[in-house]
Amino acid sequence: MRRTILEVSKSTFLNNIDKIKEYVGNKEIMPVIKANAYGTYLNKDLDILNKFKIVAVALVEEAIELRELGYKKEIFVLNQPSINDIKDIIKYKLTIGLSSKEFLDEVLDKKIKVHLEIETGMNRTGIKLIDLEKFIKKIKKSKLIVEGIYTHLSSADYDKKYTLSQLNTFCIATDVVKEYFDIKYIHSLASNGIINYLDDLTNLVRPGIIMYGYESFKRSSNIIDVEPVCKLKTEITFIKEIDKGEKVSYSQKFIASKKMKVATIPIGYADGLRRELFDKGEVVINKKKAKIIGTICMDSCMVDVTDIKNVKVGDTVYIWDNEIITVDEIAEHCNTINYEILSTISPRVPRVFVK
Repeated sequence: MRRTILEVSKSTFLNNIDKIKEYVGNKEIMPVIKANAYGTYLNKDLDILNKFKIVAVALVEEAIELRELGYKKEIFVLNQPSINDIKDIIKYKLTIGLSSKEFLDEVLDKKIKVHLEIETGMNRTGIKLIDLEKFIKKIKKSKLIVEGIYTHLSSADYDKKYTLSQLNTFCIATDVVKEYFDIKYIHSLASNGIINYLDDLTNLVRPGIIMYGYESFKRSSNIIDVEPVCKLKTEITFIKEIDKGEKVSYSQKFIASKKMKVATIPIGYADGLRRELFDKGEVVINKKKAKIIGTICMDSCMVDVTDIKNVKVGDTVYIWDNEIITVDEIAEHCNTINYEILSTISPRVPRVFVK
C-alpha cells in the first residue's frame, strides 16, 4: 500500500449522524453520498449504507454502484438524469429528481418513482411555479409515481431574506402538489438549511458536508458539534541539506536564503494536493508545522524541516490532522471551500478505514 493515505473514521461518521439526528428530531435523514461520499469512500461500506432507509447521489452511475455493492433500499438521484439513463433507472429501481419537460415526455409510459424539483431561486434546475400545474397535469396522465417534492437553497449560509423567499415559494408549490398527490417526502434542507432553517414543512433532510465533520459555514460546529472523519497523511521518503542559493523543484521558484534541511514527501497534485499551496501551505511533522517549498510536483513535494528536531525518513506527515492544520485552513490558502478540497482527493490515494 502507498505511504500516502486518507485515514477515515467510520465511528466518527456515525457519531456525527447521531448528533444530526438529535438536532433534527423526527425528520428522516437522507445522507448525501455523491462524489464517493465527498471523497471519503464511506459510500462503499454496506454496513454504513444499511443504516439509512434512503440515500442520495448525484448521478445514475453512482446509484448503480450502490446497487452492485448490495444496497437494496431506496436510492434518490438528486440531479435531473439524462434520457439515456432511463433504462438503468428502471433496471436498478431508482428514484429520481424530475424537472425537465423533455425528460418527462420520454417517461410518461414508465413506472418510475420521482420527486418533483421546484425552482425557487437557485436557477440550476427545477420546475417554475408558473409551470407547475401544467407539469402536474401531464404527470397525472402518466404511469409515474410522485413520492416527493424538493428544492435547493442557494444562500442558506448567509442571506436570510433570500432564503426565506425561497422557502415561501417552496411552501406554495408544496400546497399545489399536495392537491394532486400524496407526498411521502418533502425536503429542502441540506447542511446549511438544517443548521439555520429547521421547519415544520419538511419531513426529510439531506445532510452533506456536516456528516463528514466539516463546517458548512464558519462556526456552524457551534450549533451541531460534528467532528472531522478523515486525515490525509504520508511520510518522509528523503531528507537532504541544501546551501544558501540552491534551488528547489521546477522552474527555480524557490531559492534558499540560508542553509536548510529539506524533506521530500510522496504526495503531489495528482493526489489532490493543490499547486496553490506552494510557498504558503504547510504540513505537520512531529506536531510542528513545516512549510511547503518549491513548486508542487505531480507525485511529490518538498518541505522545510530545518527547525524540526530529530526529523528522519519514515516520519509521519499530515497534510491535515484536524488540529494543527485543518481542511478549512487549506481551503482558505487555495481560495476555495472545504467541499472541493475533500472531494478532489485522487482515487489513487488509498482510503483506510479506522475505528
